[in-house]
Amino acid sequence: MNIKRAKEEIKNTVEAYLLKDGDGEYAIPVARQRPVLLVGPPGVGKTQIMEQAARECGIGLVAYTITHHTRQSAVGLPRIEKKEYGGREYAVTEYTMSEIVASVYDKIQETGLKEGILFIDEINCVSETLAPAMLQFLQYKTFGSHKIPDGWLIVAAGNPPEYNKSVREFDIVTLDRLKLITVEPDYSVWKEYALKQELHPAVTSYLDLKPQNLCRIETTVGGKRFATPRGWEDLSELLKVYERLGKEADREVVGQYIQFPAIAKDFANYLKLYEKYRRDYQVDEILGGKWSESLCERAGKATFDEKLSLVGLILTRIRGVMGALKDLEDQMELVMGRLRGCQSEISREGDKALRLEIRQMEQELEQREIQGLLERRERRVRKAAIEMMEGFAGALEAVCEKPKIDPWEQVRQLFSEVSDRFEDRRENCGEALEHAFDFLEGAFGSGQELVIFVTELNASPACLHFLKEYDCPRYIQYNRSLLFEDLEQEMRKQMDELKGNQI
Repeated sequence: MNIKRAKEEIKNTVEAYLLKDGDGEYAIPVARQRPVLLVGPPGVGKTQIMEQAARECGIGLVAYTITHHTRQSAVGLPRIEKKEYGGREYAVTEYTMSEIVASVYDKIQETGLKEGILFIDEINCVSETLAPAMLQFLQYKTFGSHKIPDGWLIVAAGNPPEYNKSVREFDIVTLDRLKLITVEPDYSVWKEYALKQELHPAVTSYLDLKPQNLCRIETTVGGKRFATPRGWEDLSELLKVYERLGKEADREVVGQYIQFPAIAKDFANYLKLYEKYRRDYQVDEILGGKWSESLCERAGKATFDEKLSLVGLILTRIRGVMGALKDLEDQMELVMGRLRGCQSEISREGDKALRLEIRQMEQELEQREIQGLLERRERRVRKAAIEMMEGFAGALEAVCEKPKIDPWEQVRQLFSEVSDRFEDRRENCGEALEHAFDFLEGAFGSGQELVIFVTELNASPACLHFLKEYDCPRYIQYNRSLLFEDLEQEMRKQMDELKGNQI
């Protein structure tokens, strides 16, 4: 299955294992809660989906790469204890608490989250001395003599033998106690993630052209060659920082992340072209409605790769402005809710009440950080909302000494100004979208480039949110055309299947 479906399976497992009956007991007894084993190529996103699943379920997460551990750190250190049996005293070997089990209790104490996921990566690459302890852990949910707390699910991950010569295959006895999920790379699913994480547009544009290069692993006489989703994501982060620093990522730099020489060379060449297209086409000018006829002609005569890159550049900018608009809208909703919750206090105490609310917001943000329940975008929105509240508090402090000033009315006025700016930005987003359609129609008519543009708009949550409220006839027109094409393809598929059955 793909990584998106695997995440849903993890979330479903969490819900099933943590469901309690009328007596407050787990509906599935702890002894029957099989550990989950994720198996898939390296870098396919196994660790990321664990973080996402834990956040979305609102539970804790403790993650370990087991190959970094010795038997002593996993199981605990031996110590001698005195015990009495049958009236005689004996020296008995016991073990200190496992570092891994202790970290689960630490997480509970630190975050207040009593339920969670214990994620053990590279489970099938443990050393020979640690292997028996791992089997005991999977079968009985204990490290040494210490049990994992009830309410904590065990999820393990590993690579298939063809990707790692250190892999130890589990026997049937062990596998029969696990819930096995096999994960395969899927570009369309990965791209959803890439857009959400705001990966560098050159990476997604390149992989749109060559999706087969998302995950390629080969063993040759000269050694292993590989490109993985993790490599592309890490390279994306570097590219964004290099742009800010004014540095160039050449073939050697790309090869440090994409360790498949032919793909690294191909992407490095594409990156140069991508930067050239970005300079030549001046997308901000296009979205401002200021392009020239010659630019439109050039786009119309360009190669397919250049056309697709240009559409990608326009989409990136459109997603950016619409994403920023959605951020501002969410900030305003968050601030509005907080202001309404302390309206009477603001009327009485002015900026002091606002600053008290700001401290509460900061504490909530810090707590969610500690719990690991924040995604990048939510963190950004919450921080911006706090800054907005601080701006209101500062402005309120400056006028509160004046007579006849109602603090709440002043705050309402300040928020109204923010709302007006939001409406201006919303109008600008609509104009940018219309200009994008104007240019693309001028360059490509009603060709497949428009279909690609609309398809990609539909893949962006921020764009879809905007288009639900904004009336754009051409978006509706091309979207209908796209639906008709999908329907036609489905009908042709059904007809082909019918012919096949007749034969």
